[in-house]
Amino acid sequence: MPEFMRRRREAYRLQTGEEPRPGAILRFAHYTSATAAMSIIAEKRMWMRNTNCMTDYSEIQHGYAELLKLFHKENPDRQRFLEAIENCSPGAATQAITLFDKWFEDTRLNTYITSMSEHLVSEQDASEDLYGRLSMWRAFGGNAARVAIIFKIPYQTPAAIALNIIFSPVSYLTEPEIQDVFREVIGNINREQEFLRSVSQHELVATVFIMLISSVTCLKHRGFHEEREWRVVYAPMRQSSPFITRMTREVAGVPQPVYQLPLDKSVSPILKDIDLPQMFDRLIIGPSPYPWPIYQAFVDILTRAGVPDASERVWASRIPIRA
Repeated sequence: MPEFMRRRREAYRLQTGEEPRPGAILRFAHYTSATAAMSIIAEKRMWMRNTNCMTDYSEIQHGYAELLKLFHKENPDRQRFLEAIENCSPGAATQAITLFDKWFEDTRLNTYITSMSEHLVSEQDASEDLYGRLSMWRAFGGNAARVAIIFKIPYQTPAAIALNIIFSPVSYLTEPEIQDVFREVIGNINREQEFLRSVSQHELVATVFIMLISSVTCLKHRGFHEEREWRVVYAPMRQSSPFITRMTREVAGVPQPVYQLPLDKSVSPILKDIDLPQMFDRLIIGPSPYPWPIYQAFVDILTRAGVPDASERVWASRIPIRA
């Protein structure tokens, strides 16, 4: 997944100013309603919702449509891709694609995500720390009070493995760019034939399968590029975690299953890197006529959640737009 690795290294490098390392930290903003944010902080849980309930109605379908173009029988790169994998391990390509096809209906219907946006602040421009991002505030219409919770997320953490989640940047690639990445993958496989022959067929098949799943779940239309989105992706039917719990909630009048991602080291010590007081950086109150009472409410709830110096870590955006 070269595009994934590029985006990941670039984002963390921009934040740290050096080559990413296991301890590198990147800040992400979770834009949400004040009501949802209070629930996240009080319960130390983030909701992961079904992709079919997202604002972008083309979730999964867009990525799948682009993948179908790559694997169309008239695309010569399709055969090059299959041959490259078969040269490493005969039968592996067929197994991986068969596995993907077997699980695609489940991927379409039972993929759950929570979204964050890169929160990049430099010495030259600290405006996002002060105001948040205007386009993201505008994405939350209506009269609801809105906030952005800023999290500090490590480059690597064993929590991701324990939770069986994928934490991935979203790609906003055009069709020619997708073709270029596909050819890059083929070139990488051909170049690393000796190494890939040394791994088990099971591992190779699993890696190709995850590449295809990530392509479907983390590819969006170019028009969304300013979101700079990253996704926590969870597939409970395919690979569940004992630490993630399911509940049923009504969201905007739609009853739906919701999975709760724990940000709480009391659930298990392996989650200490993503414990809410550990990850919390700041909270930005979106444009609102009521910044002071919202400020007081969040200082109270953050303090009760164990966040130190909460009064100094809550900010009001004060961008003069209507709620």
